[in-house]
Amino acid sequence: MEKYKILKRAILEEKLNYARAYHKTRLEVANWVLDNPETFSDLLDFCYDLKNDISYKASWILEIVVKDDLSLVYPEIDRFCNQLEHITRDQSLRPMAKICEIIIHEFYKNKTSEIKKVLSQKHKEQITTNCFDWLITDQKVACKAYSISSLYALGTEFDWIHPELETILKEGYNNHSAAFKARARQFLAKIEKRKKQKPYN
Repeated sequence: MEKYKILKRAILEEKLNYARAYHKTRLEVANWVLDNPETFSDLLDFCYDLKNDISYKASWILEIVVKDDLSLVYPEIDRFCNQLEHITRDQSLRPMAKICEIIIHEFYKNKTSEIKKVLSQKHKEQITTNCFDWLITDQKVACKAYSISSLYALGTEFDWIHPELETILKEGYNNHSAAFKARARQFLAKIEKRKKQKPYN
């Protein structure tokens, strides 16, 4: 069994080494992981092996896998959240921010989801902290956009988040691209609407 696991990990590493930015090649590797779900933990290892150049490629694949089968991340949720703060590379941050968005939206929108049993307060705090960090630092628009979306959803549970998010979006509005401004306007309107429905203390 151990030799089998080592072999599968080696196959995955080889596939990641040859993966390219093209969606077709990413999808091929992701489908292989989905067909071999026992390699999900190895995929996460490669994502967080930050000294290895394939770490960002592993993050690309992780996003596609999680989109298709979110349940694979449940047994690894501690490790996923604990390691988020160590991700600094642009190519990795975007998919990681997207995965956070997927996790958070599933938690708040699907009342019967199994994620209710695995996503703890600590996990939500870790995702909140990282999303705020990504929002206030010099990151790509997509990373910031996913962070805004996650923070808005988290703010439906934690009242302090929306006022903080609103302040950040307003203060940074004029310093960002048209794409960021469009996302900011969208969520500022949502926050304003929610304030009228449920005023913050």
